[in-house]
Amino acid sequence: MTPLSLTLGYVPGGTPAKWARIWAERHPEVPLQLCAVAAADVAAAVRAGTVDVALLRLPADTSGLAVIPLYEETTVAVVPTDHILSAVDEITAADLDGEPTLLPLDDVLAWAGAPGTPVDHRPETTEDAIELVAAGVGALIVPQSLARLYHRKDLTYRPITDAPTCRVALAFPEGPQPALVEEFVGIVRGRKPGSSRGQAQAAPKRTAREKTLAKQAARAAAGKVARKPGRADRGRR
Repeated sequence: MTPLSLTLGYVPGGTPAKWARIWAERHPEVPLQLCAVAAADVAAAVRAGTVDVALLRLPADTSGLAVIPLYEETTVAVVPTDHILSAVDEITAADLDGEPTLLPLDDVLAWAGAPGTPVDHRPETTEDAIELVAAGVGALIVPQSLARLYHRKDLTYRPITDAPTCRVALAFPEGPQPALVEEFVGIVRGRKPGSSRGQAQAAPKRTAREKTLAKQAARAAAGKVARKPGRADRGRR
């Protein structure tokens, strides 16, 4: 980060576009530099200061980092378009029993006991594994965003309904942060323009009795509350 820019790292398949758009609207004078980083390297890039904040997938080595969970991705199986599994809209893990599966070295799911029968060869990257799926070597289990990223006409993917999801989070160094990092974190958290963590906190919610008393006081001030008859009033006709 320089005084006039902020660098956001993101893993393959990450989708920073929404926050980049909001940042550009609120801070047109401060460029947001987007930097694609391999999943295995992104946490280290944040610790080293190569990027200021990053979108990464969990689990990951997040020591020394503050982590904000954002959302969970559906896990899917990528297969050729003429594969038998393409005949249905979604599958279960059991549907992959006995199916040859590819496990790239940059696998991000870390699904212990994943279904299927792993092939002996482990491709170096998910992109390499996609090529092998197209060649009919086996199926590939990945987060849906990666299936979309590497989509091609001869392949399709199906959600695995009982598979673990893949968590995506925002990571940045622990401890006090520069103003630009704080501002980006606020955007990701949904903070509205002009709000600040340093501003006074909103007043605590009032109880039902407090609300009733407040309404009565307001009505009385406006002359709209009828005075309840007292003992002296009850004797009058």
